[in-house]
Amino acid sequence: MKYLLTLLLAGMILNVQAEETHQVLRGKLLQAIPELEIQSIEMGPVDGLFSVTLRDGSVLHAFEDGTYFIYGDMYRIQGNDLVNQTETDRLLRRRILMDSLDESNMIVFSPPVDEVKASVTVFTDVDCYYCRMFHQEVLEMNKMGIAVRYLAFPRQGIDEPHSSGYKKMVSTWCADDPGLALTKAKANQQIADKTCINPIDFQYTLGKEMGINATPTILFDDGRISTGYKTAAQLSSTLELDYLTEIPQ
Repeated sequence: MKYLLTLLLAGMILNVQAEETHQVLRGKLLQAIPELEIQSIEMGPVDGLFSVTLRDGSVLHAFEDGTYFIYGDMYRIQGNDLVNQTETDRLLRRRILMDSLDESNMIVFSPPVDEVKASVTVFTDVDCYYCRMFHQEVLEMNKMGIAVRYLAFPRQGIDEPHSSGYKKMVSTWCADDPGLALTKAKANQQIADKTCINPIDFQYTLGKEMGINATPTILFDDGRISTGYKTAAQLSSTLELDYLTEIPQ
């Protein structure tokens, strides 16, 4: 029992010391760069360096006193391979964020449950040209067993809530049939103006935290992202699905 209490006490002391270090580092960075939007500070992969994740998903590697920092990706040599350690951390962070999402706040196009072979999560804008092209492939994707889960990412941002593009995204998510409204909006058809409690701002902010800055951006279950238009065949190939022989009839 005494040993366990000692371990618990030591753990509490380390946590307090770590929090104090984080506060010192945060204060030092913000003193020099007040506009810095710090999302989190964690121990880095190298002793003495901390990983400071910013709101846009980028990372600083800083010494604990904040006097020196490195902006950009950190690489490590593993045997004969060169590994992007920062991207590895990004993948993990995206997976954690994706796991926290509620699918009921997405607009989902899916084959029957027993025919789903894979799913992708896509940040989209209803007025984006390549988003519209991507949406024309969704029916074929569903036939191949791919479920498409849409998240909102208004290209003009969320600082202009009265802009026509933002209002159209809100109307789409608030529609009685959001899937139909999304299909109509992406076909440049008129949809009814609607408002409701909606996830547009949250999903846009989440996208920024994941490093998303363009539409369409496709997120895979392992945390990888792919920016830009993909045909159903290209997406199926990326997902390594045998679509040529397994398209449901």
